[in-house]
Amino acid sequence: MASMLFTPGKIGPLTLRNRTIRSAAFEGMCPGNVPSRMLYDYHVSVAAGGVGMTTLAYAAVEQSGLSFPHQLWLKEENVPYLRKITDAIHKEGAAASIQIGHCGNMSHRGVCGCMPVSASTGFNLYAPTFVRGMRKSEIENSAKAFGKGVELAREAGFDAVELHAGHGYLISQFLSPSTNHRKDEFGGSLENRMRFMKMSVDEVLKSAKGDMAVLVKMNMRDGCRHGMETDECLEVAKTLENSGVHCLVLSSGFVSSAPMAVMRGAMPIRTMSYYMNQKLMSSLVRLFGSRLIPSVKFKEAFFLEDAMRFRQALKMPLCYVGGLVSREKIDEVLDDGFDFVAMARALLNNPHFVNDMKEDEHARVLCDHSNYCIGRMYSREMACHQCLLKSGKESIPDALLEELENNKKKGY
Repeated sequence: MASMLFTPGKIGPLTLRNRTIRSAAFEGMCPGNVPSRMLYDYHVSVAAGGVGMTTLAYAAVEQSGLSFPHQLWLKEENVPYLRKITDAIHKEGAAASIQIGHCGNMSHRGVCGCMPVSASTGFNLYAPTFVRGMRKSEIENSAKAFGKGVELAREAGFDAVELHAGHGYLISQFLSPSTNHRKDEFGGSLENRMRFMKMSVDEVLKSAKGDMAVLVKMNMRDGCRHGMETDECLEVAKTLENSGVHCLVLSSGFVSSAPMAVMRGAMPIRTMSYYMNQKLMSSLVRLFGSRLIPSVKFKEAFFLEDAMRFRQALKMPLCYVGGLVSREKIDEVLDDGFDFVAMARALLNNPHFVNDMKEDEHARVLCDHSNYCIGRMYSREMACHQCLLKSGKESIPDALLEELENNKKKGY
C-alpha cells in the first residue's frame, strides 16, 4: 500500500500539502504576551522543514484566560506581529493555524488580572490558587470571545483555528465532573456540561464563515479521579461531529492533576524547580514533585488504542497526536484510518523531520522523552536540551544533565 503521508489532505475548506501538522503546544515565546522573533523563527523553521500546517499555541482569547506571562494573547495589538509570522509560513508552502483557548483555573491574579475563574469555585493545587465559579454572563462573554478570536485570526492571516476543549483548560473544566460541580444548566448531566462547549463552537463556526478550517482538540479520557472516561468523551466527539467542525485532534489528560497522561515520559523535577522563578514553588516542587507528577513510561503512539475507538465511531476527519517519533509508526497510524498526524516534541527536536521522512522511510527523531522541554517551559521558552547542547547557545547545569541522563537510563 502506498503511503498517504505525502498526499494532500482536506480540513474543511483548507487543503494541506501533506498529512502532517505541528501540534498546538505551548512555546513560551511571547514575553509580555507579545509574539517574539523566536516564535517567528521557530514556526518558519518548521514550515521550511516540510510540515503541512504549523499551529501557534496557546493563544488566550481573554486576559482572564492567560496562564503565563510569556503566553500568546490573541488581541488586536498583536495582529501585525502574527501577520508577519503567517506570511512567512505561507512563503514556505505550509498552512498556518492558531490554537485558541482559555486556561480557566490554571492561572494567578498577577497574570490574568483577576481571581482565576472556572466552572466551579474551589482550589487548584497545581497553580496553586483559589478559583471562582463563573457567572452566567461571564460564560456567555467567554463564548463570544472565542468567536472574536477567530475574527482576529482571520485578520492575522491564519488558515485555520483550533479550539482547545481538552487537557483540563476552561472548556474541559466545564465538561469534566472532576471540576464541574454546578447545580444550574451548565452542570450535572453531560448535556448540561457540554453547553459551554457548544456555545463556544457555535461562535467559532459563525466567525469562521465557512472559509477557515475549524479543528477542536478534545480528550478521549481525562486520566484523573472523577474525570471523564472514554464513553462520555465519545458522546462529546459525536456532538462536535454533528456541529459541523472540520476535524478533531484526539488527546487525553488533565494538566492540573494528570499532566504526564498528556505527554508521557520522564518528569524532570530538578529541571522544573531550577527554572521556576518563585522560590517557594521551586522548593515545593523539589520536595513533593515526584509524588504529584509521577513519570509515566513512554510508548510510541501511546494514544492509538483509545483513538481507534473514536475512528470506528466517527466519520469525520481525525488527527492523531501522541508519541509519534518515526516514519514507520506515522505510516501505520495513517493506514489505520486517521487523516492527519500531529507532532510537537518531535518537531522541537528536529524541525526538518517531515522533509527527512520524505528522503528516508526509516527516519526517526532523536527525542529521548526526558522532557527537559516541559521542565523549563513554565518559566522560559520551550527548548530541546539536545538542540541547546548542539548549538552551544545556552549552557545547561551539570546537575540537570545528570538528571536527564538518569531518567534516560531508567527507560522512561
